[in-house]
Amino acid sequence: MPNLKPLFFRDAAQLLTLAGPPAPRRGAALRELGIIRDGAVLTEDGKILRVGKTSSLEAQARRLRAQAIDCRGRVVMPGFVDSHTHLIFAGNRVEDFERRIQGKTYEQIAAAGGGIQYSAKLLRRATERELLSQAETFLDEFAAHGTTTVEIKSGYGLDVAGEVKILKTIRALQRRSAIELVPTLLAAHAVPARFAARRAEYLKLITERLIPAVARAKLAHFLDCFCDRGAFTLEECAAVLAAGRRFGLVPRIHAEQLTHTGSCRLAIETNAASADHLDHITAAEIAALAKSNVVAALVPGSNFHLDTPAYPPARRLIDAGAAVALATDFNPGSSPTLNMQFILALACVKLRLTPAEAIAAATLNAAYSVRRADRLGSLEPGKQADLAVMDVWDYREIPYYFGWNHCIMTIKRGRIIYCRK
Repeated sequence: MPNLKPLFFRDAAQLLTLAGPPAPRRGAALRELGIIRDGAVLTEDGKILRVGKTSSLEAQARRLRAQAIDCRGRVVMPGFVDSHTHLIFAGNRVEDFERRIQGKTYEQIAAAGGGIQYSAKLLRRATERELLSQAETFLDEFAAHGTTTVEIKSGYGLDVAGEVKILKTIRALQRRSAIELVPTLLAAHAVPARFAARRAEYLKLITERLIPAVARAKLAHFLDCFCDRGAFTLEECAAVLAAGRRFGLVPRIHAEQLTHTGSCRLAIETNAASADHLDHITAAEIAALAKSNVVAALVPGSNFHLDTPAYPPARRLIDAGAAVALATDFNPGSSPTLNMQFILALACVKLRLTPAEAIAAATLNAAYSVRRADRLGSLEPGKQADLAVMDVWDYREIPYYFGWNHCIMTIKRGRIIYCRK
């Protein structure tokens, strides 16, 4: 943005730049954070002008009359890029939560009228104004926890009008929110109850009416599909994603979450931006994924909330050379958290990522997942000035002190969008 006052973030104990080659981090490189001690960042017109030692940037900061922000020995890092959320929904699913505590499974809850179908019913009743108001409240909390970019899926409409309603809400949010939003069409989320005996008809509705309408209106960048038991088959998802590619929508896939389906292979074959979840991926698929450009987006918040015994094999994915990202999967049913710092803690404790790997996965690799790594995910000259200032002295404390909000300031495109009072 032009005419923004330059900012000078100085005296960071650790400046996590994640500077490096223009490619997602894999293997040992995932642990390379490009740390500058006593670091500083100088921004101008919403972009990063320079990074380096505080002493090396002071003279230029004075010449630019930059507003100095004393980080007082804290950690400064790229803003989180949350590459998998279902932000637009009405109400919540606390009844599902209670049923799960009492021993009901995901499928049993859905069969009893809960789950995605319940969220779809609430969404049909909600006005766009109501959806917008709730979503804005959530986005304020994303910013307060250090997130500067959020991918948002549709999926609770389950018909043309409902899905378009969600995507139009995202467009309205894009005009109002400082956070960068990435819209994804997820029409193939669940088969509506009224189409239970007419699955082919619903798929035709998606491929022949919904996808063309969304593409013409430029309401989404990506197209997702939930390939799993109780959702859509491999063949159905292949048809949906093929229809999307004809209209320029980039594939993403909910893959291998509840059971093994072969959807990871479909992600590779379609050159999807990401394959998400991957709880039941095989050794052969891990090897194939490592040779591909598909990002393995892991969402341990969902495993935690559903209390599933199987977490995705993150260490095997990283050691094989796959590009691993982390996301919240923020949604009302399986992962009602928007705190990426908590996701880092889960990744360390349950997935055995190191703190450095978790941070790289939630910033730079996540930026690759949403095809924005050319300007997001690291602190380098020319990139957007998207930063988070954390009230810790060592980056490892972010996941170590789990459940806390360490963020005291969030900056998006060179503008302070959150500051702890």
